[in-house]
Amino acid sequence: MLNSVKGMMLTFASAVKGMRKPVTRQYPTVPTPVQDRFMGFPALTWDDAVPEPFCTGCMVCIRNCPTQCMSASMMDNPLHESGDSSRRKIIDYFEINLNRCILCGICVELCNFDAIVMSHEHEMSTYQRNGDRVDLPALLEIGKKYQADTNWIPPTVLAKQKQEAEAAAKAAAEEREAAAAGAGE
Repeated sequence: MLNSVKGMMLTFASAVKGMRKPVTRQYPTVPTPVQDRFMGFPALTWDDAVPEPFCTGCMVCIRNCPTQCMSASMMDNPLHESGDSSRRKIIDYFEINLNRCILCGICVELCNFDAIVMSHEHEMSTYQRNGDRVDLPALLEIGKKYQADTNWIPPTVLAKQKQEAEAAAKAAAEEREAAAAGAGE
């Protein structure tokens, strides 16, 4: 009898708790918002100053990928031959198998050209077995979207801006010192 009463109390308590706001998200119609610093699938970045990708096809990311989910090839850069670009080589073919990618971010950390970012894309399911193989144009589109959404600035540009600001601050300090020395005479 006592166990029956305990069971009824547990059922009643569960029913009362069930009246609270549901925690289930109605997924396809209400997507889960992406949190800050979320790492989605890798994407390639685009250089707007010179209309070409940052990727030069150096293969560092491919050699160091633990799952070997990437493949690429490079070619001579036609814009370098005409003097419009400083990159001698450029990516010709790039593909990532997103089914094999474990989102570790090693490719982003090793890239010397700021060519790979971990985008916010995470819902890229398909019905084909190899449907999650993403080629160069698709990777660049994902990257351009990420760059626009996050106001992405390449770290090399940020470093250059920082150096210029430090140089300007140093020049201003030297001018103040010179002005103070001239006023003291």
